[in-house]
Amino acid sequence: MVSKVGGSLTHHFLEKEKLALNIFLIPSIVIILIFNIFPAFYSFVLTFFEWNGFSPTKEFIAFDNYISALKDPELRNSIVVTLIYSVFVTFASMLLGVLIALTLNKDLKGKSIFRLIYFIPVITPSVASGVTWKYLFDPYNGVINNLLGYFNIVGPLWLNDPSWALFSVSTVGVWKRTGFCMVIYLAALQDISKSYLEAAQMDGANEWQIFRYIKFPLLTPTSLFLIITGLIESFQVFDLVYTMTYGGPIGATDVLGFLLYRHAFKYFNLGYASVVSVLMFIILFVLSMAQWKYTGGGRKVD
Repeated sequence: MVSKVGGSLTHHFLEKEKLALNIFLIPSIVIILIFNIFPAFYSFVLTFFEWNGFSPTKEFIAFDNYISALKDPELRNSIVVTLIYSVFVTFASMLLGVLIALTLNKDLKGKSIFRLIYFIPVITPSVASGVTWKYLFDPYNGVINNLLGYFNIVGPLWLNDPSWALFSVSTVGVWKRTGFCMVIYLAALQDISKSYLEAAQMDGANEWQIFRYIKFPLLTPTSLFLIITGLIESFQVFDLVYTMTYGGPIGATDVLGFLLYRHAFKYFNLGYASVVSVLMFIILFVLSMAQWKYTGGGRKVD
């Protein structure tokens, strides 16, 4: 008789069916090798060549693409723009997410409907969101400036103004991610033992003190998780920029993903575009390793 899951019977079954399990894994492994590993390796190889994507021959130029990247002001601008976007979207969405989660964690009528409403932007396609918000931000016929006009406020040019463009795109990024942060924070809040909260209330603590000294410290692991995943997701932004500003005006929203796209499919400089992709890979790899370390390498810790 087997007393627990994962005992000798399960081990014997896995050993017996090991060949069958490996056979079933082969299609997935082949797909990953063809569509993930090989393109990544080939992209790294292209960093040492000058190639337009059409020529039958490639010119080996060693580290010239890397040297050009170090001297390129466009790349430096894209790194700064991407950092600003990533930090703003990550922390603003976390702030809004925790505030909404704290509200919905109370006995509120219709809170399930509010959860659904706040989560809808998360599942809305980014391209559709970008196109919709582009019309909302239209400086002449957009809904936002029309509403401001009712209060005799002259709205800015938003996406057409270098000073406002990145903020406008980042706002849409926050709008899309807040619902995800809300769900994660709400789950974490519901996991907090009520005995802690009841003890604090008996000691005379108010709502702010309960949040500051009990809820906030217990939410720290959740916040770290959201910071890392938020930065990883934000660093890969492309579709919002493509549909809303096309990297403009004057490079104000020229994130790394769009810089890569422009060099690869507009300038047909695949070698330089591959350098940008390697840079993005290094940044995302470091963030992924931080997440991997934080989560204990995928192991469940009791």
